Amino acid sequence: MAAAWPGAARAALCAVGVALSLYALHVERAHARDPAYRAACDLAPAVSCTRVFASRWGRGLGLVELLLGRESFANLPNSALGVLFYLLQGLLGALPGRGAAALLLGSSVASLLASAWLAAILAFGLRDLCVVCLGSYLLNGLLLALNWQRWRRLPRPKAL
Repeated sequence: MAAAWPGAARAALCAVGVALSLYALHVERAHARDPAYRAACDLAPAVSCTRVFASRWGRGLGLVELLLGRESFANLPNSALGVLFYLLQGLLGALPGRGAAALLLGSSVASLLASAWLAAILAFGLRDLCVVCLGSYLLNGLLLALNWQRWRRLPRPKAL
């Protein structure tokens, strides 16, 4: 039973992550169709998910537009990247082996770096508080902890 909890925890975290990411994608698209749209997570002028998702920082981490332009295919909504990340975490988490564990850990480190970048943009650039964003940052940190534990539990390869 003790060995099953990391898998159940990963599944739950990934399900919540996909749900948050899909909600963020919905908010961004609804706001693009109707600029007066306000999401349920818009609690105050400085606590607005809609404003964050609609900003240039809501796509491609705010960096793709600088490098490739606003209309680039690579300038995906951060929430679409989130859906892909959480699905990848869920699928790779079900696979055994060192390769899957390395991909899980590497993608978690990348997600935490992206989360730190976006949190800094929230705090210092947009001066906003996005509860959906904060929730995803927390999920990313918890997934990193799970992936680190998995990596550490792996048997070490024998030296030649």
